[in-house]
Amino acid sequence: MPHTIAFYVHQGHQLLDLAGPLDAFHAANTAASRPLYATSVLSISGGEVCGGTGLPIGTHPATEASVDTLIVVGGRFERLRDADEVAMVRRLASAATRIASVCTGAFLLGEAGVLNGRRATTHWSRTNELQRSFPSASVEPDRIFVADGPVWTSAGITAGIDLALALIEADHGTDLARTVSRELVVYHRRPGGQSQFSALSLLEPDADRMRMALAFAREHLAEPLPLDRLAEAARLSPRQFGRAFRHATGETPAKAVERLRVEAARLRLEEGMESIELIARSVGFGDPERMRRAFVKRIGLSPQAVRQTVRPLSGGRAVG
Repeated sequence: MPHTIAFYVHQGHQLLDLAGPLDAFHAANTAASRPLYATSVLSISGGEVCGGTGLPIGTHPATEASVDTLIVVGGRFERLRDADEVAMVRRLASAATRIASVCTGAFLLGEAGVLNGRRATTHWSRTNELQRSFPSASVEPDRIFVADGPVWTSAGITAGIDLALALIEADHGTDLARTVSRELVVYHRRPGGQSQFSALSLLEPDADRMRMALAFAREHLAEPLPLDRLAEAARLSPRQFGRAFRHATGETPAKAVERLRVEAARLRLEEGMESIELIARSVGFGDPERMRRAFVKRIGLSPQAVRQTVRPLSGGRAVG
């Protein structure tokens, strides 16, 4: 029997959150020459549901659905907290064997209680809000997708395709996922790791003092950056600074500095031919092993793997 995958949409949903992964599962069926997946699109009442672009999509009533994998699509924010939508997602999730979200669909999962005690991600612009809204979750702002047991969440919009490829790989292996990626003309795994957005751009809090501390950190990455030094740059006591920084960015200062160093090192690995040892020293890791551990933790790849992944691109070859 095919594995049933149901996409849950609401008025104002993001069309690409739906269309990208939906096409990936259909491509898997085509590549396998048999129906691996039976897909459907659900909504709270069925019938035509308009996305944010105004394009109507035909849907089935969610109350009549039997689902193996539920994928909640993001979109218009007020609908993600509507009590009726939340109740329906909670009902569907309780019967599904695997639950996923694309982009801001993570907020519907959070409201339904699915993210309690789970690791998760969402669109980079909403990660701090997701963490504040659901403090029992552990939000990972720099991941394209996060899998925590049966709960999978992905970053913004096109990351839904990455999520679908990962689900296909988990179900049927690497070869099929790679075949589907080639059919869709996308990366099987994006080069440079799983960072969804540049850390140098993402860490831009509204608070002036936090911006001062981050600017100082960026300018002094090669140097030790303990809490008291960053606090001094922000003109706050270490205790005040640590609390204010976490509130403004959703991360501890130490984790933010590590993320900035990983991003700076990743860019140099991708754009130049400096040795890994030199890069590790120049961005403040001190030694290659410490940098390797940070890369694996942050983006799921070693520095050597990052460099090997991007090198084929320099020759102008298409990558599937």
